[in-house]
Amino acid sequence: MSLRLQARSLACERDDRWLFRNLDLDIGAGEIVRVEGPNGSGKTTLLKILSGQLADYEGELFWNERPMREMRDAFLANLLYMGHAPGVKTALTPLENLAWYQALAGQVRDETARYQALEEVGLLGYEDVPAGQLSAGQQRRVALARLVLVPRPLWVLDEPFTAIDREGVAALEQRLVVHARRGGCVLVTTHHELTPCPELRRIRLDEGCVDDVI
Repeated sequence: MSLRLQARSLACERDDRWLFRNLDLDIGAGEIVRVEGPNGSGKTTLLKILSGQLADYEGELFWNERPMREMRDAFLANLLYMGHAPGVKTALTPLENLAWYQALAGQVRDETARYQALEEVGLLGYEDVPAGQLSAGQQRRVALARLVLVPRPLWVLDEPFTAIDREGVAALEQRLVVHARRGGCVLVTTHHELTPCPELRRIRLDEGCVDDVI
């Protein structure tokens, strides 16, 4: 299956300041692409543009070498986006949150799959506790269960390591690597220093420019 996300001459301005200009990206299967840069450099904005959530930009996006405007439905069917906030409904239990994720993804509600996803993120035994009673790290794990529950080849993740403990960090790093090695692609922002691996590529946003980091 093809998996290629491209941006050409991408530019975005906020409050009379260019977050980035003349940005060209080409990312595909088997890559973990970390977007770096200081606070306010436009990392989250870039991820929202690339995931189709923002239209206020210049330049053009392509999916599998065709203009995104022609490929939007196919692109969204391959995308799993996770924002900086965990996106967990605090009044629902983890099991109910996962049922909600399945419904949003158009999946058949499979309780066995939900239990398996919770087990993989270390939340088995907490499935019936309202998410509002869980710690911030546990709520993040509920969100991360989507990576198991909703299979998508392209992951766009904004600060996914926030609030999780050392064991959870190691498990998530390994999950990203395995996903890339199976032919998936990960676009991620994080303050966590990812362990170097052949799949990892870094780009840096700074003062309106973008550079590949060796």
